[in-house]
Amino acid sequence: MATTRMGLDRLPSAARTAVEAHTGPLLTVEETPEGFNSEIAARVTSATGTWHIKGLRTDHPRAWTQHREAAIAPLLTDLAPALRWRVETAGWDLLGFEALDGHHADYAPGSPDLPEVATLLRRLGETPCPGIELRHAEQRLEHYAAHPDDLGYFTGPHLLHTDLNNANVLVDADAPEGYRARLVDWAWATRGAAWLDAGYWVIWLIAAGHTPASAEHWAAEIPSWHTAPAEGITAFAAANANLWSEINTADPAPWTLRLATAATTWHAHRRTG
Repeated sequence: MATTRMGLDRLPSAARTAVEAHTGPLLTVEETPEGFNSEIAARVTSATGTWHIKGLRTDHPRAWTQHREAAIAPLLTDLAPALRWRVETAGWDLLGFEALDGHHADYAPGSPDLPEVATLLRRLGETPCPGIELRHAEQRLEHYAAHPDDLGYFTGPHLLHTDLNNANVLVDADAPEGYRARLVDWAWATRGAAWLDAGYWVIWLIAAGHTPASAEHWAAEIPSWHTAPAEGITAFAAANANLWSEINTADPAPWTLRLATAATTWHAHRRTG
């Protein structure tokens, strides 16, 4: 379920003062509509720079997502925006990230962003998994797998992002080649089999208009995809069809229906293809 968003102006004055101790007086505040995990999400500027701020109350049920992002951010060089500062005061946990330029990735068939995202996922696949506490892929999918034995396909020691929503991928055409796309929102970072992020991307590609075959063609641009057994990919598709069906039932909205339909379409393709 999405977290209710609120404006930065509704922060307690002590929290706002603590933020401005890092930024200086804020000149502009642009609320960010994308994302579902944060109560506060805004791009802010001052005389000294620009930042993206994410925040949750410290007693929020998803407060752990702030801790996860703060722990993993220093380990994601060239994959994600840098974490510049953190404020924990007046009942709020606020993260100040480097403000990235660029646009949200376009996943539509034929988009020039697709090769950039594939390059990004290849770089992620080469990134060592940090020695911090992360949930395991098989734990996250255990209630959705068609058969308990399927969970073995999802295990592994690799760092995964797992939320390949195109709004979480920013593409900057002016950045150096090979580093034009970066991933934001690492709250759901996970440890698991190296090929799973390519699989998560498949679902979002289908939701953006690709056929399952076209989506899997793009997944095949990621070397780790070729390490996945065919039956493992099918098991992953089945688990995600069940997962997105549950999400759509709990939170019926156009976007959850679109993802549920995409996941079901992929699973049907895997079973009959």
